[in-house]
Formats: sequence, C-alpha cells, structure tokens
Amino acid sequence: MYRKFFKRFFDVLLSGCALILLSPVLLIVAVLVRTKLGSPVIFCQERPGKDGKIFKMYKFRTMYLDAEERKKALMEQNRVSDGLMFKMEDDPRIIGSHFDANGKYVPGIGNLIRKLSLDEFPQFFNVLLGDMSLVGTRPPTVDEYEKYKLHHKARLSAKPGITGMWQVSGRSDITDFEDVVKLDTEYIKNWSIGRDFKILAKTVQVVLTGKGSM
Repeated sequence: MYRKFFKRFFDVLLSGCALILLSPVLLIVAVLVRTKLGSPVIFCQERPGKDGKIFKMYKFRTMYLDAEERKKALMEQNRVSDGLMFKMEDDPRIIGSHFDANGKYVPGIGNLIRKLSLDEFPQFFNVLLGDMSLVGTRPPTVDEYEKYKLHHKARLSAKPGITGMWQVSGRSDITDFEDVVKLDTEYIKNWSIGRDFKILAKTVQVVLTGKGSM
C-alpha cells in the first residue's frame, strides 16, 4: 500500500511542479499549434487505462483531424505486423509533412513537436487527474486493445505512463509488440521509486538528444 502512496505522491508533486515550470512552454506550444495547425489545439482521445478502464488522454494536436480514418488505409505500411500497435516511417498524417517532387518525405511542424515530445505535455493533467502516472506502460488505442490476448492485458495492471521502459529503450527501433509487452511486464514486476526516477532521468536524455523519439 505504501508503495502506491509514494508513487501517487511523487506523480502529483512532480506533475504539479512540471506544469508550473513549463507553463511558458505550454503557452508557446499552444499558440504555435493554434497559429500553424489551427483548431483544436488539444487532441483528446479515449484510451484504455488501468484494468482496461477508459479515460480521456490529452495531447497537443500534431495530426490532421482525419488521422484515425486515414490510419486504416495505411495499415499495410505498419511496421508492427500484428497490428497491436501502429508505427510507420514518413507518416503523411502529421501536419505540415509532405512528399516533394522526387517522392522524398519532408517533415513539418508537427514532426518537430513530436520529436521534442512537446505534444505529450498536456498529459501532466492526466497524471493529476489520476488516470495516468509519470512512469508506466504505453496506453493502447481502443482498437489495439480489442485485439489483445490475455497476456497482453497484463500490461494494463498498472496505470499508463507519460514515459516508461518502452520509451527509453529505443522506441523507434522496436517493431515487435511482444518486446513492448516484455518491457512493460518486467517494469511492473520489478517496480520501485528509484527505478521510476532512473527512467525519468533517461527520458530527459532521450528528449534532449532525440535518440529513440517518435
């Protein structure tokens, strides 16, 4: 019980401090998204959280409004073959990106926001609301969750996190969902406050260097 208390205590404390310290950045990104990408500024999507309970996850919008519909047509380019997670290179759904006359992918403003992980900042509010934790497992989309087998659902025995083992273990290079499951279940089994702080520190390093970022 005390372990859950300390995790929740640090979640609230650090998320509150982050929102205060990063408020100028949040404002700048919000204005940038509104000016360059239009409305809505915040992307809200229902995600299965702990024990499969649905919650609304918040992010700064970096994709076109029809991104989910367009994903269906792009499934053949999904780097995760079993469809339990969606990843693709040169994603045309990201706002500002396009292909030039030679067919080369040209990143846009949405790619920059995602590369710096600025789109994740609104999730600090999800942490304060108790739906997410600073460190946890990757929250799946509803359609991904519906394809889960029993051992996949074990990763939802903990709250989803803004960051986690997958994010700091070269997430751009992981294309096998079973590897994600192994990382998440290993994290849950061997959880400690000290480990959370190590993952948070490594997350900062990943964001600053851009290594492993989406």
